[in-house]
Amino acid sequence: MEKTFIMIKPDGIRRGLAGTIIQRYEQKGLKITAAKLIMVPEELACKHYEEHVSKPFFQELIANITSGPVLAMVLEGPNAIRLARLINGPTQIEEALPGTIRGDFATSTTENLVHASDKPETAEREIKLWMSYMNLA
Repeated sequence: MEKTFIMIKPDGIRRGLAGTIIQRYEQKGLKITAAKLIMVPEELACKHYEEHVSKPFFQELIANITSGPVLAMVLEGPNAIRLARLINGPTQIEEALPGTIRGDFATSTTENLVHASDKPETAEREIKLWMSYMNLA
């Protein structure tokens, strides 16, 4: 079984889409093994997005995930990383097809509802970071 880190971002929580988003993962056979609704402190946000620190959109990323509560989760299942990313759809909402979370619900590329780890090494790092912060490790 593969594990991945998923975050329903503040725009998804504000818009009341958490249940709908979770349902999509569960309908595909992914199982929630840990979850917690939290306000993200800037320090955690910066660690999460550290690979983007030199990019012009870094501060926008930080401002977005610290603007309200997020639902941080670990999902498990066969091919969990790839499946979650397919369910989410591309980050750029103009490329997100109907039937994906972003294609159906996202209103902008910045407020694109969800985050999912992109590869096993990232999933391991993000799960450790977030679960440790939430005292779930």
